[in-house]
Amino acid sequence: MKKNDNLLTTGDYRQKIIRFMLPILIGQLFQQLYNTADALIVGNFLNSGALAAVTSTSSLVYLIIGFCLGFASGAGVVVSRHVGENNAEQISKAVHTAVLLGIGIGILTTVLGVFFADDMLKLMRTPADVIDQAVLYLRIYFSGSLAVVMYNMLVGIVQSTGDSRHPLYYLAASSVLNIILDILFISRLHMGVEGAALATVISQITAMLLVLRQLLQTEDAVRIRFSKLRMDGENLRAIIRYGLPTALQDCVIDFSNILIQSYINSFGYAAVAGIGASTRAEGFAFLLITAFSIAATTFISQNIGAGQYDRARQGMRFTLITSVTVIELIGIVMTINAPTIIRAFSLDPDVIRYGTGRMRCCGLFYCFVGFSHVASAVMRGAGRPNVPLIVMLVCWCAVRVAVLMTVGQVIHDIRLVYMIYPFTWMLSSIIYIFFLRSTRIGPSQAAL
Repeated sequence: MKKNDNLLTTGDYRQKIIRFMLPILIGQLFQQLYNTADALIVGNFLNSGALAAVTSTSSLVYLIIGFCLGFASGAGVVVSRHVGENNAEQISKAVHTAVLLGIGIGILTTVLGVFFADDMLKLMRTPADVIDQAVLYLRIYFSGSLAVVMYNMLVGIVQSTGDSRHPLYYLAASSVLNIILDILFISRLHMGVEGAALATVISQITAMLLVLRQLLQTEDAVRIRFSKLRMDGENLRAIIRYGLPTALQDCVIDFSNILIQSYINSFGYAAVAGIGASTRAEGFAFLLITAFSIAATTFISQNIGAGQYDRARQGMRFTLITSVTVIELIGIVMTINAPTIIRAFSLDPDVIRYGTGRMRCCGLFYCFVGFSHVASAVMRGAGRPNVPLIVMLVCWCAVRVAVLMTVGQVIHDIRLVYMIYPFTWMLSSIIYIFFLRSTRIGPSQAAL
């Protein structure tokens, strides 16, 4: 395997983490523009009902796609370990196994999303006045889900080598394309929510083709050759070992969000649109957490593969402290400016009221969601992917569902939705502290 200057196993660990994380952060910003551009343009050029139709599908999209992307995360961990070991043969086997797995998962996701969109939205009690538009948006979106799954699988491979710049370029190009197509389809061609969905699908396919082109042309060990596309049992088991718990973790979180969305739907379209706008804006704040999480998993995986256990522990501490501090500052700013942020999505007074209420209740507690996500990434990189699954299953799913099924049935109050998030964020953070203190890395068994 040729020398790779992007490796995270040498140099100042803080600089390497930040340099690796920043392009991911900017890239995640562009990726967030996909859905947010849809919501902004739909909300401003169409109406609140169309905005509710688009935002009401978010939880369902995240549930299905999030489950698939867990395997992309697992593939990234496995390839990162082999990169740290400098094992070109195993890198190639893991890459081609991941590609075939991604194709299979992507096809399955397309079938589920296209054929069962109507049934799934009805189970969520989507308001009758928006369900037709929501079904249309969802079916078009999932027609391109193979591209979404494959893009993230391929990007995970690229990032496992320490290269976070090229995915940024591809996301920037596809996000700009998405905004242009949104404006063209909605404001010029008057296509409605189907225009927003079609713009997203075309942009996702573009991003996937760009990263595929890089992996077909690279001279590194991660190069894709169609003649080598076959499953390797050892690497497949490793990808599933790391990917399945992550997929299930994302799934249970999104499943709880679907139940919460069903509860929100009972308050009408203004609540759906307002809280949907709040979560879309919140998504921008959480990009920092996602970037640090990816950086933590990749950094720790590479350094464990290289046998540099002290360096892995140093990187863990740095990512946790830095991400929690910055995300809390962002939360404070968003809390203060909540009404202004929601007005960017809609001028409807009821929509603004609901969105502002949720944002002001959650914003000051972002430090806990940041800690939980990065701690989860640390566990995966350290070879304990089952820990995040258990913690999130209990705190972010079981507790939330229990509250909605008990208190929520007696008290029909939207503030219950506002408060359930910060409460479970704090609960999971407390539990993660105990797991982090007991997790050990390396043959010396030195505690993290």
